[in-house]
Amino acid sequence: MGWLGAVQAQDWPAAKWSLGMRMKRATDSAVERALDAGEIIRTHVLRPTWHLVLPEDVRWMLELTAPSVRRRMASYNRKLKIDGPLVRKSNATIAGALRGSNHLTRAEIKERLAGVGIATDVQRLAHVVMEAELEGLICSGPRRGKQLTYALLDERVPEAPNRSREEALAELCLRYFRAHGPAQLHDFAWWSGLSMEDARQALEINASRLEEATMSGRSFRFVPSGRTPRPPAALLLSIYDEYTIAYADRSDLSAARDVDSMLAMGNALTAVIVLDGKVAGAWKRALTRRQVTVELRPFRRLSAAHEEALLAQVERLGAFLGLETRVAWAPPPE
Repeated sequence: MGWLGAVQAQDWPAAKWSLGMRMKRATDSAVERALDAGEIIRTHVLRPTWHLVLPEDVRWMLELTAPSVRRRMASYNRKLKIDGPLVRKSNATIAGALRGSNHLTRAEIKERLAGVGIATDVQRLAHVVMEAELEGLICSGPRRGKQLTYALLDERVPEAPNRSREEALAELCLRYFRAHGPAQLHDFAWWSGLSMEDARQALEINASRLEEATMSGRSFRFVPSGRTPRPPAALLLSIYDEYTIAYADRSDLSAARDVDSMLAMGNALTAVIVLDGKVAGAWKRALTRRQVTVELRPFRRLSAAHEEALLAQVERLGAFLGLETRVAWAPPPE
């Protein structure tokens, strides 16, 4: 995960699969154990959403990106009447409740806040807790049954060497273009949540490490690797996977003929089929204790090779989950 820098993680099952599919041997339960052990941390660190990061990265990333996230959330906080005095009171309450490795769920934090007179609905609670995360006060704790908990960052994450702002900018930029390139400057700004000014500075610092290529009148940067990787024939991805979410310009992610199909699905589109690097369908899963049923909905009729590649990915998902697999094909497109 350090290679990617961070993995978007508001959808926890999807985030686990995003990690698992990038590893040679991984299981859902192994990723769960890594979170429980604090080997990966889930917190708000890039943009105003959850990400998975390594423990050694969380402090310097927070210091770099939290101010940008706060600026984006400022108008929402004003509407929710979340101001400095309230945040100081809520942070002190949350810290006291979690001290001594007393890991709590979000619902339990809500009860503690209510006890000191801080009323929260779902949205206000989310923002209050996010403020504590951005402060570097709390982060993910071990799961309790099926529920995620919070822990004090200082009790969960060892101290790490400090980085200057320039060092942090350079490192975040390098990781992005190494793992996501070729990509554009505004892609990096979108992914990181940094201002364009900060993104440009980061790019300038890394000028000697990045190569530039122009395609269709657009400037792309990447870290040279000496090889040209070929995309897998088929992938089953969440719409929040780094492959699909980490770019401001997503015009190259699908063929023009498939865009209307995606738009027609609206909020029902939560996971995508990728064929030869392009989004070419949708899929969804349903779990029982012993089986995962995967419904495949390609946007066009598939070749035998693509069908075979998709079925192999279904088997890979089943192995990751430790479940038997069943495939359901949606009606073919007209």
